[in-house]
Amino acid sequence: MDDNGYLYVVDEGKHEVRRYKIGDTKGTVVAGGNGQGNRLDQLSEPRYVFIDRDHSVYVSDNENHRVMKWKEHAKQGIVVAGGQGQGNSLTQLHEPEGVIVDQLGTVYVADSRNHRIMRWPKGSTQGNVIVGRNGYGAQSNQLASPMGLSFDRHGNLYVADYYNNRVQKFNIE
Repeated sequence: MDDNGYLYVVDEGKHEVRRYKIGDTKGTVVAGGNGQGNRLDQLSEPRYVFIDRDHSVYVSDNENHRVMKWKEHAKQGIVVAGGQGQGNSLTQLHEPEGVIVDQLGTVYVADSRNHRIMRWPKGSTQGNVIVGRNGYGAQSNQLASPMGLSFDRHGNLYVADYYNNRVQKFNIE
């Protein structure tokens, strides 16, 4: 929900994100909505959404292995993380899930199938690994398909570590 009380819903099957106000039954498409695909006006199995203070919509575009940003009223998005195909290099993602953006525009993304959390500074063409440098596993320094992300007010990062059935806390500063 944004600061104006709008609720944002990812519809993975329709490959779009809709915004609803109270009492609205149809909503407004704010990302995707042009069928499944990899054009800048399309999404392919979007999963998570983050809304910033400017009402820009950030979407983890799972099957396109990228995170997209859609400015308010935009007809197409821009790639802010990944977008170089499926892979594990610092310019790639593999089925991204949770996404959060800080006040500086830095994108944090759960790179699910690479079992890592990446940070992409605003305007960067490559990210860096901040959690999960040790591959798939159950040790405290490993992840197994991370999904959701959240920060607390102290800057600690919480990661929903799916296949390990746990939430891990990391100090990334």
